[in-house]
Amino acid sequence: MKDGLIRIAAATPETGVADVKANIARMGELAREAAQQGCAAVVFPELAVTGYTCGDLFRDATLIQAAERGLSQLMEETGKLDLLCVVGVPVAFRGGLYNCAAVFLRGKLLGLPAKTHIPNYAEFYEARHFTPAPEKAETVLYCGQRAPMGGNLLFSCENVTGLAVGVEICEDLWVAGPPSTRLAQCGATVLLNPSCSDETIGKAEYRRELVKSHSARLLAAYAYADSGFGESTTDMVFSGHRLIAENGALLSEGELFTTGLTMADLDLERLVQERRRMSTWREWPDPEEMTRVSFSYREETVRAFEPQRVFPKTPFVPGNGGDLEKRCSMILAMQSEGLAVRLKHIGCSTVVIGLSGGLDSTLALLVAVRAFDRLKLPYSGIKTYSMPGFGTTSRTKSNAQKIAEELGVSFREISIEKAVRQHFSDIGQSEETLDVTYENSQARERTQVLMDLANQCGGLVVGTGDLSELALGWATYNGDHMSMYAVNASIPKTLVRYLVRYAADHSGEALKRALYDVLDTPVSPELLPPKDGEIAQKTEELVGPYELHDFFLYYLLRFGFTPGKIYRMACRSFAGDYSPEVIRHWLRTFYRRFFTQQFKRSCLPDGPKVGSVTLSPRGDFRMPSDACCTVWLEEIDRL
Repeated sequence: MKDGLIRIAAATPETGVADVKANIARMGELAREAAQQGCAAVVFPELAVTGYTCGDLFRDATLIQAAERGLSQLMEETGKLDLLCVVGVPVAFRGGLYNCAAVFLRGKLLGLPAKTHIPNYAEFYEARHFTPAPEKAETVLYCGQRAPMGGNLLFSCENVTGLAVGVEICEDLWVAGPPSTRLAQCGATVLLNPSCSDETIGKAEYRRELVKSHSARLLAAYAYADSGFGESTTDMVFSGHRLIAENGALLSEGELFTTGLTMADLDLERLVQERRRMSTWREWPDPEEMTRVSFSYREETVRAFEPQRVFPKTPFVPGNGGDLEKRCSMILAMQSEGLAVRLKHIGCSTVVIGLSGGLDSTLALLVAVRAFDRLKLPYSGIKTYSMPGFGTTSRTKSNAQKIAEELGVSFREISIEKAVRQHFSDIGQSEETLDVTYENSQARERTQVLMDLANQCGGLVVGTGDLSELALGWATYNGDHMSMYAVNASIPKTLVRYLVRYAADHSGEALKRALYDVLDTPVSPELLPPKDGEIAQKTEELVGPYELHDFFLYYLLRFGFTPGKIYRMACRSFAGDYSPEVIRHWLRTFYRRFFTQQFKRSCLPDGPKVGSVTLSPRGDFRMPSDACCTVWLEEIDRL
């Protein structure tokens, strides 16, 4: 319960039909295991106390009374566990029998959420035994305790920020208007579903997508616990499917036809931040019919919790190989579509690109080729220029020429050394002084050459700078910072690599070799003289590893996390790659540069948005150029 993270579990015990004593014993074992594993909550299947497939035995008072005694025993046995338990149980009240989920903590019965939608079709005939949840919560005496019973209960934690639990049962999820929708609108961030859904061919896939998509719509976490081994197989088979999803992402899934616990760490802060970010998300004020029940954990439990969730090192890049292939194809299509539409709109059939032989300019050229294919324009309109300066190596210059030739586009070399030396003479800059003026003069000269060449041919200068460079301000103001259309503006450096690799893997052998050599070349602006013919100025040695900076950038902009939380996330995710001291050092560098370099982002050229994180001043991110970063740096210094 640190940094907004808590652990929950979905549990499938072995079931005995009408064997209350055995069922209670098995649930007790799993509850103790969940508590030992640091879980804050565990959800068991629908009617887990008795078994779901009891049929007309649900009419028998002996079974109903045994279920109540069994639940009392389970609450007593788990009374010392700081674990919120949700257990399916039949509850008799007045003239009806209700399919409920008993919610209890440390032996106290908090409430009895009841099933709202009672299925009575195909293999389901629950209406034969059960009554739908009452419209308004009723106070019932159950297990010797008074508690609310109904379909509108919300359990709010007093000492874990952002934790509010809602419960719906099995069929409630499958209907057009699930009760969890209103529960989430009233503040529930964690939704638990005790279920007993039989298994048929294709149903597991549908169930998985249903849980994922519902969690996405509600900006919530959703845990689903299904009954399994031991339920009657007279007419059905049950697989014990266990699922935990968070805002559309499947965090954990139990293997079908198994019993036991499936656990995941939920990020409540991420859910709350996402709801705040989306202006279309509106929480309802608590309606009169919503019953809110408060609970709290022991403070020592909250303090002792240690998160185990490891976040992807490259959040901009899908982890699945197949998904990555599709994503790369889609991103290249979006980039090229943006450029194609701009060219058609201004009536232009020529683009000008400074081709350095590095990753970013290579990607910009690949995008331009696809845009020309889209518009059915001849490649002669793609004019690339190598502009060697004082730091250019033969390796990058050669790669630039090979790539241009293999793609069949125009290539020309224009040295900037003479022009820059004249500029040094004009302003009194010593060529021996390797300072920022020495570097930036070359970058600005290249941009001037490209702009003038574009004027000559009525073309458009395609920008090459990427999102990571914009975040760090690693661009020369009015130099490589400027273009007429910036196709890479929303592509972080970690993703640039995958896009170029994707293009290489779908290219002919000669082009593939050249692209792979670009991938193996150290990232560098090549503005300082080479050492023994090799690149002397390596960007990641100066500003830090891009994989760290992209990690910081994603969780800062996408979710607004604090530096402390991002630091601890990075320490877990990059354990073994970087020490905590190194991570903290580069985190401080990131925040300092991110704030001080905003002025460069305030006047960016147009460029297509392809992901959820961008820095366009006209779209996703707006910050004053003179915003102060002291609060963020002070938090980092306290780590």
